[in-house]
Amino acid sequence: MGHLTTVTVIRSAAVVVALLAAAVSASEPALDFNRDIRPLLSDRCFACHGPDAEDRQAGLRLDLREHAVRPLDSGTTAVVPGKPTASELLARVRSIDPAVMMPPPSVGKPITAAEADQLARWIAGGAAYRGHWAFERIVRPHVPEVRDRTWPRTPIDRFVLARLEAEGLEPNPEADRGTLARRLALDLTGLPPDPAAVDAFLADSRPDAYETYVDTLLASPHYGERMAIEWLDAARYADSHGYQTDSSRSNWPWRDWLIRAYNANLPFDRFTIAQLAGDMLDEPTRDQIVATGFSRNHRINGEGGIIAEEWRVETVIDRVETTGQTWLGLTVGCARCHDHKYDPLTQKEFYGLFAVFNNVPETGTIIGSSDRAGGNSDPLFDIPQPDQEAELARLEKLVADAETVVAGQVTGIDTLVAEWERSLGPALAAADGVWRAFEPLAMRSVGGGTFRRSEDGVWFVEGALPPRDTYEFESLLPGRSFGGLRLEVMPDTALPGGGFGRAGNGNIVVSGIEVEVRPAGGGPAVPVKLVRAEADYEQRDWPAAAVLEGKQGRGWAIDGNDPAKRRPRRLAVFPAAAVPVEDNARLMVRVQQEALEGHAFGKFRLAISGLEPALLGAGGATLPPEVAAALAVDEPVRTPPQREALRTFYHQKVDGPIRRAEAARDAARKSLAEFRGKLPTAMVMKEGPPRDAFVLLRGEYDKPGEKVTASLPAFLPPLPSEAKADRLGLARWIVARDNPLTARVWVNRGWERFFGTGLSKTSENLGSQAEYPSHPELLDWMATEFIEGTSLPTVAGRPAGPWDMKAFIKLLVTSAAYRQSAAVTPDKLARDPANRL
Repeated sequence: MGHLTTVTVIRSAAVVVALLAAAVSASEPALDFNRDIRPLLSDRCFACHGPDAEDRQAGLRLDLREHAVRPLDSGTTAVVPGKPTASELLARVRSIDPAVMMPPPSVGKPITAAEADQLARWIAGGAAYRGHWAFERIVRPHVPEVRDRTWPRTPIDRFVLARLEAEGLEPNPEADRGTLARRLALDLTGLPPDPAAVDAFLADSRPDAYETYVDTLLASPHYGERMAIEWLDAARYADSHGYQTDSSRSNWPWRDWLIRAYNANLPFDRFTIAQLAGDMLDEPTRDQIVATGFSRNHRINGEGGIIAEEWRVETVIDRVETTGQTWLGLTVGCARCHDHKYDPLTQKEFYGLFAVFNNVPETGTIIGSSDRAGGNSDPLFDIPQPDQEAELARLEKLVADAETVVAGQVTGIDTLVAEWERSLGPALAAADGVWRAFEPLAMRSVGGGTFRRSEDGVWFVEGALPPRDTYEFESLLPGRSFGGLRLEVMPDTALPGGGFGRAGNGNIVVSGIEVEVRPAGGGPAVPVKLVRAEADYEQRDWPAAAVLEGKQGRGWAIDGNDPAKRRPRRLAVFPAAAVPVEDNARLMVRVQQEALEGHAFGKFRLAISGLEPALLGAGGATLPPEVAAALAVDEPVRTPPQREALRTFYHQKVDGPIRRAEAARDAARKSLAEFRGKLPTAMVMKEGPPRDAFVLLRGEYDKPGEKVTASLPAFLPPLPSEAKADRLGLARWIVARDNPLTARVWVNRGWERFFGTGLSKTSENLGSQAEYPSHPELLDWMATEFIEGTSLPTVAGRPAGPWDMKAFIKLLVTSAAYRQSAAVTPDKLARDPANRL
């Protein structure tokens, strides 16, 4: 009997325990997969049993229900809905055998008994899955009803109060006005409040005094500076490049644009599109182009020996990661080397995004950048300051006008060719008739030699023989232009060895020739820039062109020590175009012979020509065969190719109205380029020719795998059918109504900015590893409101609109939740269930 009594007592106790357990179970809140189960699976299981197919263990995938409930090759099933004891998942997480338990002990993240019980409840309830909360379309929730209807000031407050009432809590009273004035000023401008503004606020008894004070702060120029701080961090803004040298850059124009955009309350959708693809808009404004500097804030490498393609790839990858992090709140960079461990993003999809940014013509380095770039790398955009814009406009007009003149002259080229042909006269009849003898009025050997003229006009050099010498000549210039100078040297038996020179082996070296024109009325001589040198013979390694180089030990030589080659030789030098001269102007000539000791010529004569240099050669007049053939034919019977040959030659070689107009245009362009070279620049985006993109094996730039095209992740809504998968298409997709991430990311960070912690604490990551929001309905209501703007407050009397940043911020800071006192009293702590024993 006693035994039976004991058994009965034990059984009664078991019934009581069971009843108590049932009561506790009935009192437990219903499980929410996204709140209670997904974070647990994501944190402990997805690394080995998630989206990454390459590293998936045992063929088990737990992020999708259809895979989790499927029998495995081992014969077990991870999750058997409704049957916790039959579910291998539960057996593994509850095991204490190191060889069996999951996660393995080496991971260091064991599942607690309470967490295992939660998994058991979930499986017992049918193991329902839901899509990740942040990846689902944003739908406007209903604003909840609350018992206390006096406290809420905005719909935000009703969401907050509903939760407080459910927890048996009450909001704090409102802070005093002085505290609110300080709180608002620091939050909205980053500065302490202006004392006069605070006094006015404290004295303002109107019902909308608080809202008016908020409007005043939102209108402050410091508002944009304060709001830009977090965005500068998101954009990885810096005034230097990073890496080893960390040299300076000047991308401040983008920073200044950002501050102006906040102050002007640029809607967030336009704010986004401008930064990602402003350059791709139709007729983009200066601000829209500068805004793309967001994507140029990456590090730039200037170290020696780097591989340009490697750093170009790193730059593109940086853009993909930054764009995903900033707007989508996703760690897309995890898929660079393999499929993402936690989120449904494949490596191929990562490189589909890579292809979107792959066409910008840059290298990711500053090697070879011009001095004018200010440390910046291409592509660049000029940012003239207000005092520079007028001069820039003037120079641009000069260029445009000069180009118009050139176009007009080219249109009349046939008339110009006919006039030029008539002006040639008989000069071309005799090959040597274009050169006229140069009759010196004065001549001098710097080394002390003397000159003697023979009856045929040839000059001999006699007397002192210095190691190096320069001959100087002065003569009147016949005609009205100077087109070229010719030196003719001749061998003579009176010279040593019967050669050309006065000493040595008979060879000579002319190291340089200088020409100046002195005006008839006096004044300084004007140097003539010589651009071409030509000879009828030149010794190997001693070319005619060397006389214009000005290099020591170089010059024109003629094998004068070889008796078989001793015949008269000619060297001619020419300006780019015939130089106009006044009547009775004088020509000053210096012939330098300083390259080798003793190699000065001893017998010579000089000649000059007034013809266009294009018509001259060392031997006389010279024309391309096709031009000479065309000139030999009367104009009416010339063929179209002959006419075109004359037009081309005239345009390219003759110093006529076209060449002079082009010279004026080129001078205007040079002035414009020089002025632009002094302007500040901004690094911007620019769409270049399409580049092929590939999956990079292990993420390495030089290991291309499968070829990919620009595309977006498949787990998010697709691009519209008419949209192109480029930067502009991506930017518009990011701010599309159906994108579930952008608005959630932005309003969550806004809440974090003003309340200290985001509704989802992991504000940098709303992917599968994100912390479930404390108030998911409030988060989605704010995201919907930010997108649509239907209930946002006015700002300074201006109605709000979609993606209105100032109006949304005003909504937050005018809420009763924001206006609460921060003081916590002992009785408040006592009423908080979390503090009850």
